[in-house]
Amino acid sequence: MGILEVKDVNKRFGGLKALTDVNLSVTENTVHAIIGPNGAGKSTLLNCLVGKLIPDTGSVMFDGQSVLGRKPYEINQMGISRVFQTPEIFGDLTVMENMMIPLFARRDGAYRLHAFRSVASEAELRERAEAMLEDVNMLDKRNMHSASMSRGDKRRLEMAMCLVQEPRLLLLDEPTAGMARADTNNTIDLLKEIKAKRDITMAIIEHDMHVVFSLADRITVLAQGTPLVEDVPENIKGHPKVQEAYLGEHA
Repeated sequence: MGILEVKDVNKRFGGLKALTDVNLSVTENTVHAIIGPNGAGKSTLLNCLVGKLIPDTGSVMFDGQSVLGRKPYEINQMGISRVFQTPEIFGDLTVMENMMIPLFARRDGAYRLHAFRSVASEAELRERAEAMLEDVNMLDKRNMHSASMSRGDKRRLEMAMCLVQEPRLLLLDEPTAGMARADTNNTIDLLKEIKAKRDITMAIIEHDMHVVFSLADRITVLAQGTPLVEDVPENIKGHPKVQEAYLGEHA
């Protein structure tokens, strides 16, 4: 059984079937990619994985607990963090100020410190944030306002903001969207470094086949809201159903 289990998920929007009988199992400490053409249901599925959407039928379980209907901070506390397609950072804040935000949790309209193991003070949380920035090679930019950074650095900062929460599952929604090839390759290298250093599971939605085949241990292909194939990357590339449903660049 995987750390993330999707069972018989169906989701409709009016007369549109967005997801039909979706089953997905993500093994712990692997990178699982979800690919498919536009309208395949990838974003709908991702929103079900973080509790933002509730399926009409079926279940989504993380480490034996349902994610359905939970608030965002509850999802984070379960050990799930999400990297959005457009970097979710505050441009008017410095890199360090952005890093401190996820170290606080919203409770009853007020922000209070997370109970991170032995961490008990803001100073200790700042040390944690600085250590994370050093891990992603951004410590020298800690006083820079994030609005002035490249898209690649904004993405790197957002990943650091997720990772500082010590997630067990990192969900990435097209993490290289809109990037130049150099920034894309840097993001691939960063994700490989993260995976090598941490016991973390990743689920990635991505159009760029260069990214998918560089990172994924296993791939699920969706078409029109239905899983077509799930297999290891070397078996996905030449699969006739994949070629028919999704002609992507993988050079």
